[in-house]
Amino acid sequence: MTRDGWLVVALVILAVAGVVSYWRWPSPAPALGDCPPQQVFLDDAGVARCGDGGAPTLPAGQALTVGQRVPFSRLSAEDLAVLPGIGPQLAKQIIAERDARGGFCSWEEVDAVDGVGAARLEALRQLAEIPSCDAGLW
Repeated sequence: MTRDGWLVVALVILAVAGVVSYWRWPSPAPALGDCPPQQVFLDDAGVARCGDGGAPTLPAGQALTVGQRVPFSRLSAEDLAVLPGIGPQLAKQIIAERDARGGFCSWEEVDAVDGVGAARLEALRQLAEIPSCDAGLW
């Protein structure tokens, strides 16, 4: 085969590879479509899905990424440390205070923890929620 023949074969292979890549390329559509954040959950394989929430809830970092508010009174020290401005040391202090109180019933109780100031408290209010103690959800 001549040099021109090899060039034509190479161009055909590149064109076919381009067409195959185009069809196999990931879609630009969001992976979970129009799923509301409160309906995102992890399936048994650990893949985020949209549904009624029958599977385990997302870890704090992932929940924040998809726009969910996290349950502040149920977070572990590791999950608390993921929240902006907390870190491992303050997370331990928050857990110790939460355990001593039997849970947090209001943001004012969180504000009483050494190291949580007005700015951190406001940031936490945007990312997390504390259910009423009357609801028994903590």
